[in-house]
Amino acid sequence: MTQPTTHPRNDRMLTVEQLKQRIENGETDTVVLAFTDMQGRLQGKLIHAQFFLESVLEHGTEGCNYLLAVDTEMNTVDGYDVTSWDTGYGDMVFDLDLDTIRDLPYRDGSVMIQCDLSTTDGTEVPMSPRAMLRRQAQRAAERGWKALAGTELEFMVYNNTYEQAWDLGYKGLEPANKYNVDYSILGSGRVEPLLRTIRNTMYQAGMLVESAKGECNLGQHEIAFKYDEVIVTADNHAVYKTAAKEIAHQMGQAITFMAKPNEREGSSCHIHMSLRGLDGTLVFWDDEKQERTKIYDHFIAGVLATMREFTLFYAPNVNSYKRFAKGSFAPTSVAWGLDNRTCSVRLVGHGPSARMENRLPGGDVNPYLALAAMLAGGLYGIDNELELEPITSGNAYTSGAPTVPATLQDAREALASSSIAKEVFGEEVVHHYLNYADVELAAFNGAVTDWELRRGFERL
Repeated sequence: MTQPTTHPRNDRMLTVEQLKQRIENGETDTVVLAFTDMQGRLQGKLIHAQFFLESVLEHGTEGCNYLLAVDTEMNTVDGYDVTSWDTGYGDMVFDLDLDTIRDLPYRDGSVMIQCDLSTTDGTEVPMSPRAMLRRQAQRAAERGWKALAGTELEFMVYNNTYEQAWDLGYKGLEPANKYNVDYSILGSGRVEPLLRTIRNTMYQAGMLVESAKGECNLGQHEIAFKYDEVIVTADNHAVYKTAAKEIAHQMGQAITFMAKPNEREGSSCHIHMSLRGLDGTLVFWDDEKQERTKIYDHFIAGVLATMREFTLFYAPNVNSYKRFAKGSFAPTSVAWGLDNRTCSVRLVGHGPSARMENRLPGGDVNPYLALAAMLAGGLYGIDNELELEPITSGNAYTSGAPTVPATLQDAREALASSSIAKEVFGEEVVHHYLNYADVELAAFNGAVTDWELRRGFERL
């Protein structure tokens, strides 16, 4: 377990002593212990605060290891080596990260602590998404760098509750905006009660909120948060997704982070990343020459070289691939450009703001997996001094550049054949996520869709 710290991530997050005081004076009665699963969801337990002080703070708690071996419906499925019926579905330990104690203002009397996962003998669970990202951050640190990142996460807002949406079969829902509100102050104002509540609540929960803006699809919006070290960014991202859904529910609305919930524009999660020295010095920019460094170019080359093989970590669901369409602002080509939104990699900023934007992930992405893949690819490029391919200055959709996998099946095969993935993540981890893809594909291929019924019920 992480030892108690007197240095929380910022002054809106809590020390162990502050948490103890809140529990003792009755201000906090519930401690939420949560980790992020393969699907990017927070899973865990709600602990009574007094029991937390008496037992969990010192000794931790456990949960069933099937939580890293289920599908989206929480069905136990075959094919995972770490847990199964044959092994008895044992426990894993929730290792409290006491740097992550935060208020949950939208839940009365509640705080959250995020967790790492280990086996009952103390071994780290390597396919845990947080462990995967931590390993890549450690690899960067071994080279003298820290990785900074920011995630820009889009979502759709509907004036229906989640229960109503379920009962309607997710058909005929009422979007919060009836027309394209991209950058529209008027359009954002229509949804501002919800957006404002989310922004202010997340600030109270320890995040640095930047802004909100409308997007292209009906009822589509984005709330952005300031960049931070990669694990902090992923932690915040996971908390924000859950919190935004809960806040929307409390206000009688529903939010979806699906990559492509309808035939209009999908929801993206553009990821910005840069490296700094452990002392904060610039790595991607040469101030004297006012240009990119070779390390930056190698990093970009590595992300591009591994993009097809790592696409499963950027686009983890069947629906993710419906978003990749020409002229949609979602990339289809493995290409880079300067401030070019048709490319999968867009370079922006200069000096301290010099960074690369990965435009491949959608709103359904698991932030830990995507950041781990991006950082691993970049480090691979640096370690092997990969040369950066020529810039794409025009329309990347028609450039003839290699394309990203078009389906989850294609992405699964690309990962399966990747020697780089096995090198940087380990064969055990790669095998685990190949099985994840196999489970999703089997479920989808066995489903009878509305599209099939509409086309074939009468006319075939």
